[in-house]
Amino acid sequence: MARDFSAKDAKKIIRTHETYIASLKEAKGLSIALRDEVKKAADAYTDNEVLAILNTVSVEELNRDRRGIRVKALTENGFETFGDLRSVSVYDIADVNGISEDTAYTIKRKVDEFSEKIRREIKIRLSIDSRNEFTTKLVTAISIFKNCLPYSKTSKTLLDDYYSKITLSIENLLPATKTLGWLFVSKKRKEAAINAYVSLEQLLRESYNTEVTSLLNDVNKILSTDAVDAWEDFDKNTVTFFNILEDICPGLLGTDDVVYGLPEDLALDIKQQPLNLDGLKCSLRRYQEWGVKYILHQKKVLLGDEMGLGKTIQAIAAMVSLKNGGATHFLVICPASVLSNWRREITKHSELNAIKIHGDDRDSALKTWIKEGGVGITTYETTAFFKMDETFKFDLLVVDEAHYIKNPEAKRTVNTKRLCKRAEGILFMTGTALENDVDEMISLISILQPDLANQIKGFAFMSSAPQFRLKIAPVYYRRKRDDVLTELPELIQSEEWCEMNSEEEELYENAVLQKKYVEARRVSWNVKDLKNSSKANRLLEIVEDAEKDNRKVIVFSFFLDTIRKIYMLLGDKCLNPINGSVPPQRRQEILDEFDAAPAGSVLLAQIQSGGTGLNIQSASVVVICEPQFKPSTENQAISRAYRMGQSRNVLVFRLLCEDSVDEKITDTLEQKQAVFDAFADKSVSAEQSLEIDENSFGDIMEKEIARINEKRGLSQPDSPQISQQS
Repeated sequence: MARDFSAKDAKKIIRTHETYIASLKEAKGLSIALRDEVKKAADAYTDNEVLAILNTVSVEELNRDRRGIRVKALTENGFETFGDLRSVSVYDIADVNGISEDTAYTIKRKVDEFSEKIRREIKIRLSIDSRNEFTTKLVTAISIFKNCLPYSKTSKTLLDDYYSKITLSIENLLPATKTLGWLFVSKKRKEAAINAYVSLEQLLRESYNTEVTSLLNDVNKILSTDAVDAWEDFDKNTVTFFNILEDICPGLLGTDDVVYGLPEDLALDIKQQPLNLDGLKCSLRRYQEWGVKYILHQKKVLLGDEMGLGKTIQAIAAMVSLKNGGATHFLVICPASVLSNWRREITKHSELNAIKIHGDDRDSALKTWIKEGGVGITTYETTAFFKMDETFKFDLLVVDEAHYIKNPEAKRTVNTKRLCKRAEGILFMTGTALENDVDEMISLISILQPDLANQIKGFAFMSSAPQFRLKIAPVYYRRKRDDVLTELPELIQSEEWCEMNSEEEELYENAVLQKKYVEARRVSWNVKDLKNSSKANRLLEIVEDAEKDNRKVIVFSFFLDTIRKIYMLLGDKCLNPINGSVPPQRRQEILDEFDAAPAGSVLLAQIQSGGTGLNIQSASVVVICEPQFKPSTENQAISRAYRMGQSRNVLVFRLLCEDSVDEKITDTLEQKQAVFDAFADKSVSAEQSLEIDENSFGDIMEKEIARINEKRGLSQPDSPQISQQS
């Protein structure tokens, strides 16, 4: 069979296509390689900053702990700062006359430890006004990565569309690359080879050739980006640069970068948003103040800050600022498990009047709120009973745990949406990362800003891309702990006040009146079915949030029965509990299992046993089921997770019930702590005064008996005699 091309032509066209395929594969993998280049540039920046600080630290610091190191010998040999010591080996230091090899190891270790500590504190500040060799390399690396990213995706598309066809054609054409061999090729294979040549030649005449050559030219141009073009790119696309840097090097920007995740024009408007916090009883961190301005400026938003960053405080501050501007009515919808907590937080941190609209007197409470204003606090279920005049409007609706209304058909969603129509401003709050469920995000945004929800539906496939985050920035604002790390305390403690239901209340009050004081201390945990326990329900929510946040949980209780009940409640999420009967070797085995367990796993421990002597850094959420008589007992338990080697902020939740010994014990310990801080010396005997002893607990129970008798209309019995303490 004749052909109208030579073996040389066949080889040439194969070579051309193989070069294209190889180049497309390389372009496809650029995003990974260039991501590494950004990381290397960031590391180089950090190394330079660390060295600059080390060069200011005198070698005299080596003797801060009085080790007796002969620093004079070091300075005489040119080692004047930690920076001088960082780049040399142990043996270089040991060569100094008067410095032993053992001392050299000590010196090197101290310098390395100090260097690592400094490294963790370094935050990058990118600015056109602070250009240097290292920031320029970083900005250039980010610019190249950013601009090559679309081409990596296009390369993948081209390979998906053409790779199989081209490789098959090349295989079929191979017999035509041999001049003499072609004579002995079968007719069928010759026909296949000729068709393959025609197909490959046609591709070079069509859009495929144009697309590939254009793509490769553009990529090569981007890869040769110079410093001037990179800084110009940075100036025009600052937010995108920050998003990329934060994605590749989490936490490296620090808290000065408060506009993270927002378009520049929106950030400027929010920065100028007036804020009047007269009447707010606490100070806001900078990122929280920014969040409040965002809420006020955008009016209808979804605040998605990670758990532990103070969404509740930001909501309260927004209400305070609105009130100072003339607003009168605010409404909070939340799960029943946190209703009491909201009321306490509002009262504690502001001068706003909090009104609980829930329970038997919900109707009268609703009328009071409508008439007098303030902050109405209700549950999703109670919203079904809200009856208002058609013309009634209020100033701000706060919906806590907004992912509860992700189902459009659910009654709670319908009732909440009905109230949204009456609100001038709406604040949805959730600590759940909605990026992981874009449909859920769009469902919530459709209530807040329907037009924007329709726009972003077409971008859902690229939910992890900076472009998508910029698109939703006007309605969805989420900060991670790493974003605001330097402003966060390493230990975040929270009192979770739970409201008892009728069963819990009756069991508790009977236990008090019958002088069953151990039972009284087990308030909420002593119900027959933990599904009816307010504390257990709050615990389930904490565990669920922890799992979503990639955290593990350790739960402490004084009481074995509480530990056993929680184990039955949580089932597979729990490892074997730790208590006094578990020998040390087995305890360590359980801890090893816990270290290897997935996020959301729970370790149960009796606080007397698990609260001392164990290292549990893999847990970053600590739950204490009831207040302890000794603050030191709780502190020791918390320190099991909050200690050297812990890589995350530790969140501590104390589960407490209102109108119970929980409240009285907590109040008593706070009073003792205040006196201790004001007058006591920090001695062991002084710290013992912080404990609740037999007499203190007797006083607490006497007051509780009196309160319950008065509530039930009973006469006051004789003072109780305390025969046991737990």
